[in-house]
Amino acid sequence: MNKNILRIVNLKKSFNHKNGMVKIFKDVSLVVKKGDLVALVGPSGSGKSTLLNMISLLDKPDSGEIFLNDIDLKKLDEDKKNYIRKKNISIIFQNNNLLNDFTAVENVVMPLIIRNEDKKKSYLKAKSILNNFNLSSRYDYFPDELSGGEQQRVAIARALISETDLILADEPTGNLDFKTSLEIFSYFLKLKKLNKTIIFATHNRELANKADYKLSISNGDIKRTNV
Repeated sequence: MNKNILRIVNLKKSFNHKNGMVKIFKDVSLVVKKGDLVALVGPSGSGKSTLLNMISLLDKPDSGEIFLNDIDLKKLDEDKKNYIRKKNISIIFQNNNLLNDFTAVENVVMPLIIRNEDKKKSYLKAKSILNNFNLSSRYDYFPDELSGGEQQRVAIARALISETDLILADEPTGNLDFKTSLEIFSYFLKLKKLNKTIIFATHNRELANKADYKLSISNGDIKRTNV
């Protein structure tokens, strides 16, 4: 059984800028195992979000391969990419990306509704997960009625309900106070115990040091640093 969930080979990515071509990744190769809790670190503009976007099929590399569970993502058509996104990858954004016109429970259940799963069972599952996040009194609250920490917990619950093997988080605690950030990180540890793989981009040095290891982006390269 292959223990690797993610394998990146000779990845290159550049952007056109008014001042010329900007090379984000020059020739990156790395492997992430199932159950790893990984901190993605580097200065602003180094490519943290770009890397997460390429892994999640929201962006494409210029060259190189990204393998998810030994599937070459570059060879997939749009239908298969959409299937991979729905079944294998969950994304947590810094601004949580909750749907403002939907309640907390409706936001959490949305991935299952998109997958056409049984509606009644899906809502029961969403409420159960919200209970685990101490949000049982917030089922019918809209995002603007929730605190920042509550919104992010709802976003993480939405990512968890899909039961995907890979969770990508882009600065998930960037807008939160330190206490709430630690609470959010505790949920990552729970996911790790379920053998989920979490890759989270962060500027928070203390949280990064709590990961299994760090992937540090600098000058177009990525280096692994054990913590």
